[in-house]
Order: sequence, then structure tokens, then C-alpha cells
Amino acid sequence: MHRLNLFFVVFGLVVLVLVVATHTLLYHRLAISTQLPRIWQQVLAVVLAALAISLPVGLAVVRLLGQSWLRGWAVVSFVWMGLLFLLLVGVGVAGLLGWGHDKLADLRGLAVDPQRRLFLSRLLAGSATGGALLAGTVAVQQAWRRPELRRVEVPLPKLHKSMDGLKIVQISDVHVGPTIRREWVEALVAEVNASQPDVIALTGDFVDGSVEELADHVAPFAGLRARLGVFFVTGNHEYFSGVESWLRHWRSLGVTVLRNECVTLRDGDGELDVLGVDDWSATRLGQPGHGHDLQKALQGRDPARPSLLLAHQPKSVHQAAAVGIDLQLSGHTHGGQIWPFNWLVLLQQPYVAGLHKHADTWIYISRGAGFWGPPMRLAAPSEVTQVVLRAGS
Repeated sequence: MHRLNLFFVVFGLVVLVLVVATHTLLYHRLAISTQLPRIWQQVLAVVLAALAISLPVGLAVVRLLGQSWLRGWAVVSFVWMGLLFLLLVGVGVAGLLGWGHDKLADLRGLAVDPQRRLFLSRLLAGSATGGALLAGTVAVQQAWRRPELRRVEVPLPKLHKSMDGLKIVQISDVHVGPTIRREWVEALVAEVNASQPDVIALTGDFVDGSVEELADHVAPFAGLRARLGVFFVTGNHEYFSGVESWLRHWRSLGVTVLRNECVTLRDGDGELDVLGVDDWSATRLGQPGHGHDLQKALQGRDPARPSLLLAHQPKSVHQAAAVGIDLQLSGHTHGGQIWPFNWLVLLQQPYVAGLHKHADTWIYISRGAGFWGPPMRLAAPSEVTQVVLRAGS
């Protein structure tokens, strides 16, 4: 079995297990622990069962059929995915508070009145549900706002003074697909061009679907304008969407695709090496001829020149720092997208968002312009980043 197909099979099985487990837990916390009347328990069971089925089915039908009329189903499924996460956080906190109440009573030698305990369970369950709905509403509003243009200055000691102030606009993690469409992309391109960038860096995860499905919706990216060029590297989602077809399509849009290679930009008396690597997961996903290979990108370059590495996943910084890369631009994390998921991201990546110094290498992680899955962002606003290079320390 092809590695990518095996990945989808394993991913599907994991999703099914999680869907059953989370919805069962939610039903127990909201219906059983609160001792709802039987009729309301039955209503909640039916609603949760329907929502549980909508998640894997919604993901599958949109992915396999790609029909525009299924978009509404996808949106509902993805919104529920986000609300489910927030509800689980809420009932988890409620459970801890209930446990703490009982523990405190035990320590004080007091018997817990059953009616008082039931009242507390219902109060906590209601608060968790209301809080999740309120947070979900705010998160949806934040997700659909236009990404903010965030300016960051990074000093590069090797940078020639003639290139001081060079503006690199980074766009990452747009995820054009069932929810993000052409109109949204057009507004994004207009915003980027208005910033008058010298270089545009596209750091992966731009699509969730095939070229045939999404060509019209990514077409506005052909309008990106930068004085020294527009450069693209793959993210993991490109490999889920037909990577070779997409790479050909990006080139047809006038974008320079960097696959474990380096180009040297010259501006005045200064030079800057821009390196790009395949996504970290490319080898694992089994796409022939693809794989993260920074050493290949470094071949033949003069290490005295300042270097900019475009790598989708922040974890590439370990290799980048070992070979003396000056600055790495990454995405992938979405800044966590929905709090408190950002804490879980740290289990897989060294950084979640923003500018960091890793040994002698600067790394900036964009929170991303779009979103994946739930059209929600909570405490992780979307962004387009203007990285301004400064000569000297």
C-alpha cells in the first residue's frame, strides 16, 4: 500500500476512535452526570450521534467527491469540530472543579449532599456549554477577519548595508478548500501587494483539494507582485492534495518553487541566499523524489552570504542552526489556532508562533493567514507577516 494511502487509512481509524470516545464522554458529562430527564437524554443522544456521524462523513465526502454543493455540509462539520474541542475543554474544567469540591469536602470531614452535588453538576455543565458556545462565536468571528499585517524586524550581521530594510512578506497556511474561496484569496493578494514587498515567501499549506477543484480559487495568487520574486515551498497538505500537479500549477502562476534548492538574490551591492526545502513529512508520506534535504539546498553556496530558509515546519530549525542559517521562516502551527491547543503544539514543534532565536539562527513562525478544519481562531489571530531585514547586529 502506498504510504500516503496508508496514512489516510490510519488517520481515518484514529479519527473514528476519537469521534466515538469524545462524543461518549460529552454525553456522559452533559446527560448522565447531570441526571437530565430521560426525554432530554434521548434528544441529546440523537443530536450528538448525528453530529458525530457528520464529522468523518463530512470530511470523506468533501475530500472524495469535491462537489461545491457539499460545502455547506463541510462548514457545519468543521464548526462542530471546533465546538467539540471547546466543549471538551469546558467539561474537563468542570470535572476538575467538581472533583475539587468533593475532595475539599472530604478533607473537611463533611458529607456531600446529593442534591447540592447534582445542582453543582448541572451548574458546571451549563457553564461549560455556555462558555464553549460564546468562545466558539468569538472564534468564528476572529477566523473570518482579514489577516493583520504584522511587521517584524530581524537583524542579520552578514547583510550588506545596501539591503538594509529589505521587506519580505510571508504568507503561510491559507488552506484554500471547502471554506476558504476565491473572494477571500483576492482580498489577501490585494493586502499583500499594498505592502509593496521586495520578496514574497509562501511557506506551504495553501490548498486542501486537487488542482481541478481549486484552480479558480487560487488563480488570484498569480497577481502577487514582489520586486525580487515570489517563492514557494511545500507544506504537508500539498502532499495530501496531489503535490506534483500543484507544483506545476504554482509555476504556471509565475511563482518560483524551491525544492531543496537555493537562489541568490542581488540588490544593489548586496546578496541574499534564499533556500527552500520540501516539507519535513515528505519522505514519510512516500512521494517519490520528495524529501526534506537541507544539505542539498546548501550545495555550492558561499557561507559568507546571508541566508534565508523557507521551511514549512518549525522543527527544521534544528538542522538550520547546525549549518549556520541566519533566518528561517515557517508556518504549520497556526499559532495553535484554537486556545488551548497551542500547548499541545509544543509537543511536536519547538516553537508555536512569533520570533525566536535558536542558537545563532533567527526563526519566525507565522500563525497563518487562513485556518484548517474549524473556521475558528481563538487567541491566535491570523496574520500576514512583513519581515524587515536589518544590516548589522
